[in-house]
Order: sequence, then C-alpha cells, then structure tokens
Amino acid sequence: MNQPKYKRIMLKLSGEMLGGERGFGIEGTALQNVAREIAEVQKTGVEIAIVIGGGNIWRGARAAGWDMDRANADYMGMLATVINSLALQGILEAKYNVYSRVMTAIHMQELAEPYIRRKAIKHLSKGRVVIFAGGTGNPYFTTDTAASLRAREVSADVILKATKVDGIYDRDPEKHPDAVQFKELSYFDVISKKLNVMDATAITMCMESAIPIRVFKLDESGSVMRAISNDPVGTLVH
Repeated sequence: MNQPKYKRIMLKLSGEMLGGERGFGIEGTALQNVAREIAEVQKTGVEIAIVIGGGNIWRGARAAGWDMDRANADYMGMLATVINSLALQGILEAKYNVYSRVMTAIHMQELAEPYIRRKAIKHLSKGRVVIFAGGTGNPYFTTDTAASLRAREVSADVILKATKVDGIYDRDPEKHPDAVQFKELSYFDVISKKLNVMDATAITMCMESAIPIRVFKLDESGSVMRAISNDPVGTLVH
C-alpha cells in the first residue's frame, strides 16, 4: 500500500451508504464497514473531517409533492444528518476506539458541539475525527456544498466523495452498460457537461480554492485507504 499523499481530508458520505442494501434507515453492518474504513485511515495519522448526508432518513425533495415548504423540508434533512453523525461517532468510539467530535451548524449543545472553525481545526490537529452535521445550517444548500465549505474552512487537502459507483461517467452506468468512465476532469468539465456528481455551488467553491475532488466507490475493505494513496481509483476532478 502506498503512503498517504494527504495530511487532512474531507470525506463526503451519502446517507444511503449507512442504509446498506436497502438504502434507507441505518443498517448495522453498513455503519460498521464505514467506521472501519475511517479507523484504518486514522491510524496512518491522516486528519479526517467528515460530512454525511441524511438521505437514508429524509430527503427534502421527497416533500415536493406534499405542498410542504422547501425550507422546512430542508431543516428536517439537516436533523437527519445529525442522527447519522451521532451513529457514526458512536460506532467509531465504541468499536474502533477512535476519538471523534460531532459539530453541528444548528446549535443543540446537549448532543454535539456547535461548529466553530478554530475549534474544529484544533480537534483535527489533535487527531480527532471531526464529523460536521447539520449541513451549512441554511436551507436550499446540499451536503455537498456543506462539505466543500467546511473543506475550505479547515484547509483540507482533498475532498473524497464516496459513492456506490466507481467514479464519474458520461451517463448513468446502472442504466447504460456502455457508459464511459472519466479518469480525470476539470471543474469546468463537470459543470459544462452537467455531470451530477456534486451541485454547481459545491464544484465552484472547490474550483475557487483549488481543492481536488476524488470520486470513488466505497465497497470493499481498504477503499478509502486507496483513495488517499497514489492508486488511481475513481475519478479525479481538479
């Protein structure tokens, strides 16, 4: 295994990854698999920040046909990210003895620390895994944007977006067997080709601060470790 090429990473996880095969709720084996990947990387000394989505519990778009206010639906999604973050923290500490902190953009001091940039950086420098919950704290923004924002704020070297697909394709590979995978793309390529790997706000924020994005498949032991090494897994956006 190659040595890690980054000192500080932002790991972006979709909530569905905690739902296992079902893709919803929290499935114990899926949660432990994600935690194990994080624990392996943490042993190398790499500083790990994490943003988790809440789609396995609630996705604001689901309420589009319910005549529910979009802002209210998004706030519900933010709360779902807190549940996922606390679940990951619990497994990291109980099963893998990895010291972690959950920091939320929405204050709920009985459950987690409020997000304070300097404090987050201090936790990372001490080797603690920091899980950012609650998105940006504002409706209408995705957790991809939250990951890009927090990565920029804590000076992460890279964003690792773990998905169920092994990179970025020109079309949905699950629907089109002849879809072509890209090994490298520019930020502008992602936006102009309308490749739905991250929303335009998140991509633009990474482009402005020159934070590379590696999109890879989280499916087997060591996948995150390979993503932080020189192994050419997935797709690199830079």
